Amino acid sequence: MRRVIWAGGVLMATLAGPAVAEVVARGQSSAGEAFVVEELARAQGVPWAFEFVDQNALLFTERSGRIKRLSLPDARITDIKGVPDVMARGQGGLLDIARPPAGEGRDWYYVTWVKNVDGQGVTVLSRARLEGDAMTQWQDLLVTRSGSDTGRHFGSRIAFDGKGYLYFGVGDRGHRPNGQDLTTHAGSIIRLTVDGEVPDDNPFVDQPGALNEIWSYGHRNPQGLAYDATHDRLWENEHGPRGGDEINLIQRGGNYGWAVLSYGKEYWGPFDVGEGTERPGMVAPIKVYIPSIAPGSLLYYRGDAFPGWRGSLFSGALAMTHLNRVTLDAGGAAIAEERLLGELNERIRALEEGPDGALYLGTDSGRILRLRPPAGE
Repeated sequence: MRRVIWAGGVLMATLAGPAVAEVVARGQSSAGEAFVVEELARAQGVPWAFEFVDQNALLFTERSGRIKRLSLPDARITDIKGVPDVMARGQGGLLDIARPPAGEGRDWYYVTWVKNVDGQGVTVLSRARLEGDAMTQWQDLLVTRSGSDTGRHFGSRIAFDGKGYLYFGVGDRGHRPNGQDLTTHAGSIIRLTVDGEVPDDNPFVDQPGALNEIWSYGHRNPQGLAYDATHDRLWENEHGPRGGDEINLIQRGGNYGWAVLSYGKEYWGPFDVGEGTERPGMVAPIKVYIPSIAPGSLLYYRGDAFPGWRGSLFSGALAMTHLNRVTLDAGGAAIAEERLLGELNERIRALEEGPDGALYLGTDSGRILRLRPPAGE
């Protein structure tokens, strides 16, 4: 439903969701946490990522090239202006939006998106400020060296370590040799300062034949990135081919094997997707999914709303249509897995922890959902 309202002498059109959030699911996890799932609103496109403005509003990206704001008290959705032209093709478009949890860079929103550079799609990291209903002072911090005319494997999620650095992933762009090629950003995790500078301690700084921004490589298509400040660890997940999705604990300078190694299967014959699952000098994943769940995000839960989930990794599942929870031990090993919300039959792509500790989820069908404790009903 579209409403037209008068504000400050200007007519503004907004999309209005339900006045009262509708409960669409209930459940209890193996950790003993009871929960309810509410539908807060419906987007017109695919809500790819969320970032909270404050406890009452969140921004979300739509892959088609729009940023919108959802007002939680009244479910009103407002368009945000000031977004550049986005190349929305295949798996590419407007991707992640995030900002540091505190400290330096907090007044900026960081965005990964696909830019048309001479007819090729390129993953870009930018930042801008939110002023009213517009993104202002838009800055491209890194136009990656990842151009391709395919519509595949752009990545890309953003994570912050709270020490003034950010990380984001770029997919191999559908060209497998990119994973082992340090002259391209494709197939890598990148590390920069929050101002877009290359840190002096990046592993390939001044190494001939390598790009200074690369932090790790050998990645196929990173779809989730999450920082665990408690243990000072960076987590990543990525799609494998026909199985073999991975959760990785990212190491400085680590080679994660693609496309030399893979747990997946070839899409066509003859078999050419990898030569096994282990090799000296290449980092093995913490967890592998066979068959593929097609992870759509990654979150390290640290909230108070669900104490039994604290320290778990959550991801949306696109192919297997559920919310995936992985339990970690103190050393970072994956010791248990749980699949929630399968009854919704939704491709869960966006995932964010709210200031209230609830989980906020976006689906490819446009639904914006909140998973919260049932207390207070």
